[in-house]
Amino acid sequence: MKIIILGAGRVGQSVADSLVSERNDITVIDTDAERLRDLESRYDLRGVVGNGIEPAVLAEAGAQDTDLLIACAAQDETNLVCCKVAQLVFNIPKRIARVRSTGFQRDERLVSTEGFAVDRIICPEESLTRYIGKLIEYPEAMQVREFAGGRACLVSVRARAGAPMVGHTVAEMRSSTPEVAVRLVAIYRRFPEEPDRFVACAGETRIEPGDEVFVLAAREHIAHVLATLHRRDATPVRPVRRIMIAGGGRVGLHLALELGREPGRYLVKIIENDSARCIELASRLPSDILVLQGDTTDENLLGDESIDEIDLFLALTDDDEDNIMSCLLAKRMGARRVLALINRRSYADLMHGTQIDIALSPAQAMLGELLAHVRQGDVQAVHSLRRGVAEALEIAARGDRKTSRVVGRKVSELALPRDVHIGLIVRGLPDAPEVPDAPGGAPDAPREPQVIIPRSATVIESNDHVVFFLPHKRLVRDVEKLFRVSATFF
Repeated sequence: MKIIILGAGRVGQSVADSLVSERNDITVIDTDAERLRDLESRYDLRGVVGNGIEPAVLAEAGAQDTDLLIACAAQDETNLVCCKVAQLVFNIPKRIARVRSTGFQRDERLVSTEGFAVDRIICPEESLTRYIGKLIEYPEAMQVREFAGGRACLVSVRARAGAPMVGHTVAEMRSSTPEVAVRLVAIYRRFPEEPDRFVACAGETRIEPGDEVFVLAAREHIAHVLATLHRRDATPVRPVRRIMIAGGGRVGLHLALELGREPGRYLVKIIENDSARCIELASRLPSDILVLQGDTTDENLLGDESIDEIDLFLALTDDDEDNIMSCLLAKRMGARRVLALINRRSYADLMHGTQIDIALSPAQAMLGELLAHVRQGDVQAVHSLRRGVAEALEIAARGDRKTSRVVGRKVSELALPRDVHIGLIVRGLPDAPEVPDAPGGAPDAPREPQVIIPRSATVIESNDHVVFFLPHKRLVRDVEKLFRVSATFF
C-alpha cells in the first residue's frame, strides 16, 4: 500500500515505524528537514520537505497514486486542510486525520465529503482516556484490549505467586474451567539481563510467577481470569476509587473530565505546576475534583495529599523523566498502582511491569485505530502489543466454501503459520447479513452473539469474527491472505 504521512513528530514516527515494517511504500512530509533526514536514516521511507497543505508538495510526495493519507501534524487545521486538498485535487481514496478538537466529531457535516473530507478522525486524548478507563475498570490488568464491540477482551496480567493457576500448566488451566470462554494465547517471561522472551502456550507450558500472561476471554469472564492469575485469595479486589493525576495538560484534563461524569464514583486530585493552567483546570472541571498547584515529584506534596491511600497514580505530563520519577516516588510512598505516560519506546520497555506497573506510550494507544484502516481484507480491529512487536487482530470470515479458504473448514484444516494463535470466535454479530425467512415461516428471533473457544473440530462459518494473537507482525500478511475472498478459489 502507498501511504503518505503528514507530520514527523512522535505520532508520525510511531506510525511510520509500524507501517514500514509491513512492506508499505511510505512517504513522510514535514517542514523540518533535519527530522526527516533522521527518519530516512532509520527507516526505508522517503521524506519530502514542505507544507503538506500545498498541492505541489503533495504532488512531489506522490499523491496522484496514493492509497492512504494519514495527517498527524501538530495543528488540527493543517491536518483538516490537507485531507480536503488530498480529496479535491488528488482523489486519495482514504484520509485519516489526527484532530484534538472534539467539535468535529460531533458534527458529521464538517468531516463529510462536502466538508473537510475526513474518513476517520483520530483523537490521541480520547484513545488514551478509553485505554486508561479499562485499566481503572480492571485494576489487576496491565493491558485491556476490546474486540467484537467489547464482547471479548484481550488482557495481560502479571502472574503472582500463590494465585490459583500460577505454577500450573496451560492444559490444567483449560481443564479446570472447560465451560468458560477463555484462551491463554501468550506468555512473556523475564530472564536476567535479557528482554522479556515470548513463550508459546502449549498444553505443557507452566505459568511461572512474574510471567506477563496474555488471555483472550469473553467480557463477562475477565474478572475470573484476573483473579486466577493475580490474586492470592478469594478476597474481592478493591475497586479503584481514589485517583491522583500528575499533569494537567490535554490528556490529564480529558481524563479528569471523563472521570467527573459520574459524580461521587471517584475521588480525583490533579496536580499541575503552572498556576495559570491550574486556574483554567479549576474553571473547567467539576467542583468535586481537587486541583493542586505543585511539582509532581515533590515528596512533601505527595505526602500531604495522602499518596499512601491512592488506588491509582497517573503521571500524564509531557516529560518522560518527570513521569518516571513521580511514579517511582509515588510507588515508594505507598500508592497501590502507578501508570506513567512515556513517549520514548526504549524508556517504556525498561519501565513497564517493574516498579512502574504500567508504562503507556501515547502513540501505541492510538496506533491500532490507524492500523485497522491499513490492513487488507475484512479486518475489524487491530491492537499493537509489546511496543509494536506483537499484534492482536480481529478479522471477519466472508464468502462460502467455494470463495474462501476458511469458511466451512475446521480449525485444524486452516493453513495458519506455526506461531499464529487463534484465540476466540465471535458468532452472530449484528453486522452479519440477515438470513431470509423460510417461505410461510415466522421470522427468527435475533440470536445473541456467542463467544466460542475454537477447538480442532470447530468449523468456521461465514461472518464469524476470528481473533488472533500474532507474536510477530511479519505474520499479519499471511493471515490476511488466508481470509481474503476470491471469486476464483475452489
